[in-house]
Amino acid sequence: MTDRNAGEDTIAAVATAPGRGAVSIVRVSGRDAVAVAGRVVGTLPPPRQAALKPFHDAGGNVIDRGIVLHFPAPRSYTGEDVVELQGHGGRVVTDMVLGALLVAGARGAEPGEFSRRAYLNGRIDLAQAEAVADLIDAATETAARAAQRSLSGAFSERVSALSEAIQEVRARVEGALDFSDEDAAWFGPQLEAAFERVTQELEELLRNAGQGRRFTEGCVIALAGQPNVGKSTLLNRLSGTDVAIVTEIAGTTRDVLRESINLGGMAVTLVDTAGLRDSSDDPVELEGVRRARKAFKASEMILYLVDARTGLDAEDRREWQALPSSVPRLLVYNKIDILATSDEKALPEGASGISAATGAGMDALVAQIHQRLGIEGETPAYSARSRHLRALQQTQLHVEQARTLLGAAHELELVAEELRLARCAVDEICGRSTTEDLLGHIFAGFCIGK
Repeated sequence: MTDRNAGEDTIAAVATAPGRGAVSIVRVSGRDAVAVAGRVVGTLPPPRQAALKPFHDAGGNVIDRGIVLHFPAPRSYTGEDVVELQGHGGRVVTDMVLGALLVAGARGAEPGEFSRRAYLNGRIDLAQAEAVADLIDAATETAARAAQRSLSGAFSERVSALSEAIQEVRARVEGALDFSDEDAAWFGPQLEAAFERVTQELEELLRNAGQGRRFTEGCVIALAGQPNVGKSTLLNRLSGTDVAIVTEIAGTTRDVLRESINLGGMAVTLVDTAGLRDSSDDPVELEGVRRARKAFKASEMILYLVDARTGLDAEDRREWQALPSSVPRLLVYNKIDILATSDEKALPEGASGISAATGAGMDALVAQIHQRLGIEGETPAYSARSRHLRALQQTQLHVEQARTLLGAAHELELVAEELRLARCAVDEICGRSTTEDLLGHIFAGFCIGK
């Protein structure tokens, strides 16, 4: 368990984005926050009441004039005494206010230190702290709504329920250790039923967290196919702008081209690649093909485009088979606008038919992409990160091992130990079981002042 006593020093930082704006907020938190802020603004207003005050430097000169708010511990964001100074949003004047607070006794906050103190003081758990950063970094409205749900505790509640369910099964197992083998056999059906409930809850949580991660961290989708099948045209269509050069000349795209887009509420990096052919004698084009194959391995999904007029030929089948087996892929027939209606209906089952030139079939394509990525519904239940998925997968391994041991030899001591490890793994998500290294890694990605 992490030590939940935050540092005793008082920290200060600018909480608003850098640059020119109408208002800037400088935040102070810590044991001496009231005294430090008082040296700059004088007497503080009553808690949670705004007051207009002059801000002074160490020499008593007025730097700015703005709103002061005081949030006493423990009912503040960090759980400590917090004071906010809201002044004019110029970069220079904001730096002068922060400098006055540092001279008055505060130190500059590290990235994420306010949220880290909130976690250490029990105001939020670790998953909620990460949701703060996810809400700030959200690239789509859907991701922002999912992060808000996690910040409000929706994800943490599900994780806590799973942790308690695992602990309940473990208690049953350890209770069975006190009985003889004959008596312990009576626990078998009860334990199996309890294991089944934990397994189902874990699988649902994994599915929802996986969907949340897609929306939180985004997804990389590569466009693959032979030259002149319309990859660059599709990139332009989905991005809504002419980011890629499109010509009738085969091999126009030579290098990997990336574009960030909003694909049905999910932040996606589309990767356009060189047309796949090894017969070219152009060393630049061959290097582009090599980079394309490398990009496929780093992607999370591949859209393989073919010309609907010719369909899959021998070269397409060879390239399709050569795609990384671990990466989901979708076969996309482009240029259906040129086909007769009867030919369009004859597309292979599971393939998507589109016209990148006219936009036909785009909604269906987006729906198929979501389906292949395991996304159900328009909005995920909550935001999640890769760290959460790894913890849940580790939990699943220990639960499965415990269940195997229970059915194989009734080695209840080993079953109980696997369940203990399973609970430790799931408790890492909300920070009930974690390390200083993990905390440092998580909060280092936050902005200063949050």
